[in-house]
Amino acid sequence: MEQRKTELTTVVIPNYNGIAYMENCLKSLYAGSRIPEIIVVDNASKDGSDVLVREKFPEAELISFPENKGFSAAVNAGIRAAGTPYVFLLNNDTTTDPLCIEHLEEAMEKESNCFSMEAKMIQMREKEKLDGAGDYYCLLGFAFARGKDQPVEKYQKCDRIFSACAGAAIYRKELLEKIGLFDEAHFAYLEDVDVGYRANLYGYRNLFAPDAAVYHAGSAVSGSRHNPFKVELTARNNLYLIYKNMPPLQLLINLPFLLLGILIKGVYFVRKGMGKSYLSGLKKGISLCASKEGREQRVHFKLKRLPFYLWTEWELLLNTLRRLCF
Repeated sequence: MEQRKTELTTVVIPNYNGIAYMENCLKSLYAGSRIPEIIVVDNASKDGSDVLVREKFPEAELISFPENKGFSAAVNAGIRAAGTPYVFLLNNDTTTDPLCIEHLEEAMEKESNCFSMEAKMIQMREKEKLDGAGDYYCLLGFAFARGKDQPVEKYQKCDRIFSACAGAAIYRKELLEKIGLFDEAHFAYLEDVDVGYRANLYGYRNLFAPDAAVYHAGSAVSGSRHNPFKVELTARNNLYLIYKNMPPLQLLINLPFLLLGILIKGVYFVRKGMGKSYLSGLKKGISLCASKEGREQRVHFKLKRLPFYLWTEWELLLNTLRRLCF
């Protein structure tokens, strides 16, 4: 396959102890039809994965943090360092199809109002199943992957999605700079839903690119679908996400659904033996919302954006129905 340099896209890979996956991730990118600029942002890894990047892939730029600053800070550092119109955020536990970046660039060039474009995320261990085709967010305060565990061939259209999963999504850098980068108060989890939600409120679109394939191992850093660290952070960040993006009237209208969602999750995690972690996360979420930092990050309602708020509310309702039917 003929390879050529792309001047459109920089790949940003946040890394924390990803030595089991990093080499294959980078090899797949450099084997693609278009060779991108690559920035690896290391969150003080202890497993030598940063050394692996430095020694085996000297052409990749390596940004090293002295401490683990989280996913949001890592990708923001890469975004700021990128000198291209697009940034492709990619988890370290992935491999990309040779034509992935080419398909993403072509899709973005066709959609001038597109904020983000998610690749088709396929399960690395069961390649006939999807890992995700975009993210949904619903009135219950649940974020969930569109198409999770569904047959890969089921999702073949470039559809609008609520938000892109930042594990494999390309973003228009000028729009990120306009609406704000990833909120570093999230640290990790739901930061991609938050920035996608924000883009919707500004009138931009998030789309799914069915031809751009990425294979994803999943839970490579956290180690499992549910663990106390993830449960606490997700509970905290979900309250913060709601507070940031919903104006007071919308919050009031949706409050019964949101409280029901909190109750459902509370019961679920109590049964999983992680009720204390969930409750701790809720307490920290309330504190974050009440803090100066939290208040400053709110998306303030503007009447000219009313159509975008109405569209978002409609999507939240539709996604609630989708969730209940799954």
